[in-house]
Amino acid sequence: MEQEFRNEEVVLDIHDKPQPLQWLGLSLQHLFTMFGATVLVPILVGIDPGIALLSSGIGTLVHMAITKGKIPAYLGSSFAYITAMKLLNQSSGYEAIAQGAIATGLIYVIVSLLVKKFGANWIDKILPPVVVGPVIMVIGLGLAANTANQAMYDHNVYSPKFIVVALITLAVTLFFNMYLKGFLGLIPILLGIIVGYVVALAFGIVDVEPIKQAAWLSLPNFEVPYVNYHPTLHLGAILTMAPIAFVTMTEHLGHLMVLNKLTKRDFFKDPGLSRTIMGDGVAQMTAGLIGGPPVTTYGENIGVLAITRVHSVYVIGGAAVLAILLGFVGKITALIHSIPNPVIAGVSFILFGVIASSGLKIIVDNKIDFDKKRNLLIVSVILVVGIGGLTFNFGALALEGMALATIFGVLMNAILPQVAKSEE
Repeated sequence: MEQEFRNEEVVLDIHDKPQPLQWLGLSLQHLFTMFGATVLVPILVGIDPGIALLSSGIGTLVHMAITKGKIPAYLGSSFAYITAMKLLNQSSGYEAIAQGAIATGLIYVIVSLLVKKFGANWIDKILPPVVVGPVIMVIGLGLAANTANQAMYDHNVYSPKFIVVALITLAVTLFFNMYLKGFLGLIPILLGIIVGYVVALAFGIVDVEPIKQAAWLSLPNFEVPYVNYHPTLHLGAILTMAPIAFVTMTEHLGHLMVLNKLTKRDFFKDPGLSRTIMGDGVAQMTAGLIGGPPVTTYGENIGVLAITRVHSVYVIGGAAVLAILLGFVGKITALIHSIPNPVIAGVSFILFGVIASSGLKIIVDNKIDFDKKRNLLIVSVILVVGIGGLTFNFGALALEGMALATIFGVLMNAILPQVAKSEE
């Protein structure tokens, strides 16, 4: 029997089990690292943060099971779907978001089966950098106006107090990003929210009564599909969120590449790309069934692996269990709900901007030539359709901004010739 490879350069390798107290401390680090981003998504969308913590923990364990416990990856709430989920929550409610989340997971499962049979080269042909880059920019910029309004308006009334709190939150988060090192350097968003919350308390814009009234232990608010559920097919929601799955797959591939280098393994071969994509997909479907946002692997937690040199899947699994337990702490959920809009806006200025900049980085890194009309047209149409919020309504079916931008990008990439007639 061939002996399993062990990376001797790390403190704990993938299948090394830490001592109990060490285990708890290391898992808490991962919990704190993912916490700020994971609960920020449901706050922005209008979903119970307790559900998001629950779906994050369960999704991570599901991914771990499907990948045979070979990949130290933590899954948290995905930012890619925020714009779509927020619009769906306003127009169709939780049921639509749940069906959209299940649909994105199903896309992953289908792609996983195709990768197993045909390989992965076709993904690059459908989603080259000239399409993926601007679509990611749309994801980041899609809520820019909404974020600015959160920083300015208190119930539609212009509020200088809100702006000050938002700008202070922004400033301290920028400071933490630039000057903190080590573990603290991995949680600048969480620290920014904490400082912003304290400032908001000082300005008297936090309602603490719900925190006082909340029970310590309580069930998360399972809105979908178990309470007041009426089985209606939200085809528009499915078609709005499903195309975004193709974009988040590129993020999945990027994280795997980083993990390969970090752990000195090749996860594309073992457990195999088809199995890792399947793990992400089933985790997303599970999140949708629970009523949470779609989940995705977190780069922040990969950063923790790099700094601590602790790559143990037991530590990741421990963080997942802690997240599940935290979802049942009513005081925590109430505390998260009490974070005021200007604090969320302050950190969102950075978060959404970073997402948009990541899309721009893809374009720059891949040296997309904008002197070629084909590239210029693809990027231009994606940006305006996505950020402008173009909508196609066909009765109950609606395709909106980001979904249309992705579809337009894929179609233009497939149809437009490599060289325009005027360039020959």
